[in-house]
Amino acid sequence: MLTLPKLRAEMRPMIRLALPLVLAELGWMVMAIVDTMMVGRLPDSATAIGAVSISSHLFHVIAFFGVGLLIGLDTLVSQAFGAGDREDCHRSLLNGIYLSMVMTPLLTIPLLFFGTFLKFFHVDPAVAALSLPYMKALTVGLFPLMLYFSVRRAMQAMNLVRPVAFALITANGVNLLGNWILIYGKWGAPALGVAGSGWSTAIARLYMAAVLIAYLLWYDRKHRTDLLKTPVDVDLPRIRRLLALGLPAALQITVEIGVFALATTLIGRLGAVALASHQITLNTASLTYMVPLGISSAAAVRVGQAIGRKDIPGAANAGTAAIFIGAAFMSLASVVLLVFPRWIARMYTPQEKIIESTVTLLAVCAAFQLFDGIQAVATGALRGTGDTRTPMLCHFTMYWLIGLPLGAWLCFRHGWGVTGLWIGLSLSLILIGCILLLIWRRAVNRLREEMNRKALPGYIL
Repeated sequence: MLTLPKLRAEMRPMIRLALPLVLAELGWMVMAIVDTMMVGRLPDSATAIGAVSISSHLFHVIAFFGVGLLIGLDTLVSQAFGAGDREDCHRSLLNGIYLSMVMTPLLTIPLLFFGTFLKFFHVDPAVAALSLPYMKALTVGLFPLMLYFSVRRAMQAMNLVRPVAFALITANGVNLLGNWILIYGKWGAPALGVAGSGWSTAIARLYMAAVLIAYLLWYDRKHRTDLLKTPVDVDLPRIRRLLALGLPAALQITVEIGVFALATTLIGRLGAVALASHQITLNTASLTYMVPLGISSAAAVRVGQAIGRKDIPGAANAGTAAIFIGAAFMSLASVVLLVFPRWIARMYTPQEKIIESTVTLLAVCAAFQLFDGIQAVATGALRGTGDTRTPMLCHFTMYWLIGLPLGAWLCFRHGWGVTGLWIGLSLSLILIGCILLLIWRRAVNRLREEMNRKALPGYIL
């Protein structure tokens, strides 16, 4: 049981590790929000926002499947780092990069059929026309995105988190400037509109990867970590281990992003206003979610490092403390969404129809904030133990077998529109949060039993 003294003892190292990661995740989401806001100032605001919404969500379904395959680096690198084996950390990083190089062309193939996908789902033709060039630009930035996440996951597992935050925060400046130049045609550049935002995002992702690689090389030279002496041969058993850990996580991320991408596509059939309000609400929910997501990464590292040190009580305390912090923040976020919905909507668009629809969706969004925080951090804590399969199964069942079918029924059959879809997805998140919290408690009990069986000295939990 996590007592108050244990919680206080864990809070400081957890927050010290989590804060830069939270800033990095917020920086990641702010980049998407800036894209939405800046295209929202184009003449046809609803159509422009809708195009960014559909393109970015479907891109992320594909891209983050590849990113998910790299999540095994959290487990392998953090446990090796906890055991003091720096060379093993570097070998995992290098083979993670190899995996990224192989996955990029494979992930590009489905993106080539984006236009066919839009026609199949009868997306508004005006939205589809703007979506295609935006998707093309995002596809160009796919490999830098994969490379960035390979290096990032290994760095944060070795407690090198400040450069991660720096890269994303400064990348927002690069993206903001690029948007201003390429969307509106400043400094002699052509006015590319929505497509300009996509090219700006691709450039910012290349910048992020370059910053992390440059820092890692500088750190190696300063601290003599022998990074450049790492054997460059392909380690197939290690890659298989990465895939064994990463595939369930990749499927979980795909399930989670995919359900919102499909919901976005379905909402595209309701018109530009419904799609724009959905995108604003999803951006807002994603922004609040970035905080527990950063804490989740910290939880995976802290739990993994503790297990690497064979400190089972420390692993249990780290995961439970992280869940508490994530739940506390998201409770506050829920209050903000209920109190300031119109203010949030006006940040994106001056159109009153979009604002009114967004206010209703933000109230639904507020209902699941607490549970979204719990499930996000619990997923990270379980990943630190090496369990990536359970969260995947939970997300698939709740989203695809319960939440989305219920939401689609409320939306199209019951006539509740976009609000009905969000109610169904909200219910699934509430269920996922409750279930994963119980699963984490079972994982803690399993760690206790393993400690007892091995009869390690100093067992206090």
